[in-house]
Amino acid sequence: MSTLKVHTIESAPAESKSLLENSQKAYGMIPGLHGVLAGAPGILEAYQTIHQLFVDSSFNNEELTVVWQSINVEHECHYCVPAHTGIAAMMKVDKKITDALHNRTPLANSKLEVLREMTLSIVRNRGNVKDTEIEAFYAAGYGERQILEIILGLSQKVISNYTNHIAQTPVDPAFEKFTWK
Repeated sequence: MSTLKVHTIESAPAESKSLLENSQKAYGMIPGLHGVLAGAPGILEAYQTIHQLFVDSSFNNEELTVVWQSINVEHECHYCVPAHTGIAAMMKVDKKITDALHNRTPLANSKLEVLREMTLSIVRNRGNVKDTEIEAFYAAGYGERQILEIILGLSQKVISNYTNHIAQTPVDPAFEKFTWK
């Protein structure tokens, strides 16, 4: 059982209070993950900053979902898979994409499948990808920027997935209907 606390604005360290207020304003609630991260203000700030940078990357909503969910499923994150399933639905991402990602099956869209494969190779091989994988990625229409942006997304997911494993963060009520095993 984890001893990491899910903070509220009232219980959080002073340096985290304004960050949690930002979460409250942005989402209409404080996501449980943010409450846990509030225990160390620097990691909450880093997570929020990396999240925004990744959302503002060159990836569209489907591509963001492919990167996030490929990593979440690979890391078997009980919290992030349902959260990003709900987020994907809000972003109008086709359910067939999220289902394929959940089920670890190839995506019908060949460009998105190459993105999924590159993301998983970066994760599984700790960045030691083969030249042939990079060539296939470039041939699909991606470039250097997108390789680096996958690493940005991975940075965000390492913070969230690892924290959720240690904290056993409860899934937020808004995402319980998307629970994944």
